[in-house]
Amino acid sequence: MCRCKPGGDARPCYPSSLSDTVWEVIEPFLPVRDRSQGGAPRKYDDRRMWDALFFVLRSGCPWRMIPRDLLPWDAAYRWYRAWTSDGTLDRVHDTLRARVRQEAGRDRAPAAAVPDSQSILTGEGGTDRGYDAGKRTKGRKRHLVVDTLGLVLVVAVTSASVQDRAGGHRVLRALAARFPTVGLVWADAGYAYKVDSGLLTWAYDRFKLVVEIVRRSDDARGFQVLPRRWVVERTFGWLVRNRRLARDYERLTINSEAMVKIAMIRLMATRLAGQSQRWSNRSTDQSV
Repeated sequence: MCRCKPGGDARPCYPSSLSDTVWEVIEPFLPVRDRSQGGAPRKYDDRRMWDALFFVLRSGCPWRMIPRDLLPWDAAYRWYRAWTSDGTLDRVHDTLRARVRQEAGRDRAPAAAVPDSQSILTGEGGTDRGYDAGKRTKGRKRHLVVDTLGLVLVVAVTSASVQDRAGGHRVLRALAARFPTVGLVWADAGYAYKVDSGLLTWAYDRFKLVVEIVRRSDDARGFQVLPRRWVVERTFGWLVRNRRLARDYERLTINSEAMVKIAMIRLMATRLAGQSQRWSNRSTDQSV
């Protein structure tokens, strides 16, 4: 809902714009500017900045095509880069994830996780591009580790030519560093071939992570919902609802990872504001 601010102009409203209730969820976690250090007053408030970010995320438009009445594109991009580099996006994302877990009756820190990857086409140019022969996709690969609610714990974007086992080393190392409470990981067969279980041994020896492989039935045909692992597939589905993530348009992989976090921030804030359905919690173990 759009509203006029006392003494100010009406805020432009687009389908991607934040509602008042969702903004009330996000606003408390943003850094407060120290006015004692001087400097010119900020011309645009934080809410317009986030509205611009979500406009790019949902519409998939280039930065330069942000509507002028919403925010000048260079101001939006400048603050996006600042919040990416100074850790603001990470702090907001991680805080919202902990709150969602609490609302779902879980511990703030997860005890189990699910990794997977998604190969996706890229736009023109950009670094770290390659060919995934298995998926017949030229572009990049998103490596995710999610908790049992499907919330992102770790995201890494690489060339599509990087195998799951190589990407698995990277994300499991990050998982162990950020979430020492995680002791169990459910992965698919791409992370450990029958003749090569090196990743499983490495994960346990280095980080005491028990990696269990969830395999498809030998006689299964077509799509099959796998126990435990369906949550990460659902997360990929959430992400690609946003046009900016239906294809990787970013030139740098750090920006690709940031867009995933922005998408999850919007999703989690919307859930916390009570404006969409709650997650379906099939697991009876509330500790994970």
